[in-house]
Amino acid sequence: MKESPPEELAARIARRVRDLRAARGLSLDALAAHCGVSRSMISLIERGESSPTAVLLERLATGLGVALAALFDAPEPGPEPVARLADQPEWRDPHSGYVRRNVSPSGVASPIQIVEVFFPPKARVAYESGARETRIDQQVWVLDGTIEITVGEDLHRLGTGDCLALVLDRPVSYHNPTRKAARYAVVITSQPVLRR
Repeated sequence: MKESPPEELAARIARRVRDLRAARGLSLDALAAHCGVSRSMISLIERGESSPTAVLLERLATGLGVALAALFDAPEPGPEPVARLADQPEWRDPHSGYVRRNVSPSGVASPIQIVEVFFPPKARVAYESGARETRIDQQVWVLDGTIEITVGEDLHRLGTGDCLALVLDRPVSYHNPTRKAARYAVVITSQPVLRR
């Protein structure tokens, strides 16, 4: 996988966070209170002056009511509904070293997003996800290797070809317990939660 230049992705993430926050009418203080990320950190991210971890970005995405993949979308839709390999953004988590590539075209009116992840040996990422205003479903399909996914209290060990369906409504952690890199695809859908 060839990663996108860090400064290009930092600028893309910065603009997406600013645009999503503005679209929801949230001040920096309100978003900080809503997602548990400090106002100063959000400001650094929005200016493209920080290298946030996947865990931090997931907290922001939760506070903004979107899937993590949405923070990597291009600010404007592409001219066609095709995402060419060379245009698919790749990002490396500075903490775990995992690399994620947004496969789906940006700006297409679809409730589905696809992400490919290269997960290094012994890597671990834990998201504190909880209930959201938007229901986010995922299916994790292991393309190569072994990963362990803990959803709440439930541990799932997946090998090549295995697929796990989950809802992001409780903490989720990913772990590669082996000495070999793993590669998996994540198919994501989101829809507003209907309240009664």
